[in-house]
Amino acid sequence: MTEGVTEELKDKILKYLGTVSKAKNRDVARALEIDKAIVDKGIAELAKEDKIEYIYLGTSYIQLKQK
Repeated sequence: MTEGVTEELKDKILKYLGTVSKAKNRDVARALEIDKAIVDKGIAELAKEDKIEYIYLGTSYIQLKQK
C-alpha cells in the first residue's frame, strides 16, 4: 500500500464520491480536509482497483465506476 493511504481514506473518498456526480481531486481533498498529495495517491489506487474512473470534460474529473 502507498505510504499515507489507508483503507479508511479510500472508504472516505468513495463515500464522498457517492454524494456527487463528479469531482476534481482537489475538491475531494478539501471536502475531506486531507492533504491533496495523499488524496491523489488514494484516488490512483482506487482507479487501479477499478472502483472509480477518470472522465474528461475539457478537464479531468473522477467519479464512481459506472456499473
